[in-house]
This record gives sequence, C-alpha cells and structure tokens, in this order.
Amino acid sequence: MTTATQPLTITITENGARHVRQFMTAEGVERGVLRVAVKGGGCSGLTYVLDLTEDAHDGDKVIEQNGVTLAVDKKSYVFLAGTELDYSGGLNGKGFVFNNPNAKKACGCGTSFSV
Repeated sequence: MTTATQPLTITITENGARHVRQFMTAEGVERGVLRVAVKGGGCSGLTYVLDLTEDAHDGDKVIEQNGVTLAVDKKSYVFLAGTELDYSGGLNGKGFVFNNPNAKKACGCGTSFSV
C-alpha cells in the first residue's frame, strides 16, 4: 500500500500571482513580498493571513513562483506545506483561495480551517 505525500512547498497559480501583482501596483509597491501565514482564530480554529511587505524576515521559507515572492514563517509553514494559493472571482465572491491538503475541516467562507 502506498501513501501519497504532500509536496513540501507552497505554490501560487498564475492567476493568483497576476492578482498579487495587480494589488502591488495598486498599492504603489514595485518590489515586495507576499507574506502567507496562519494565526489562531476563526470559526474553525486557524485563520489564513496575507500581507504585502517589503522583505522576508530572517528564518522565513521564501518561494519565488510566477513572478511573485512568497514568504512563510516556520510555524505557519507546518500548516501550509502542500497548499496551492489561487484567486477566484466567481459568483461566491472575490478573493484568494487556499487549497490546503492539511485542512481536515474548513469554514464556509474558506478563511479558517482546522487540522
């Protein structure tokens, strides 16, 4: 019996990266980093956090993909490894979508989860 393992990285789709670049342009940020993190809270226990910053912090996992630099702190990375970050502009609202294989339960709005 084989078990599938999750990739030990976080990916961002081209669509998600395009929206990050648009937000950076709108904020007047020429070069920046998208910080992806997890904090306690939300209806399922953990909440996703996105923030535009100038630089990654010491000890961050830094991932460059589709023209965007992602920075993830070590504590958050444990919960986010294997996650794909995308952007949805569908009928249910606009926003970033976390396709997180580690989430055992998620809330209806998609902003919080539990493991």
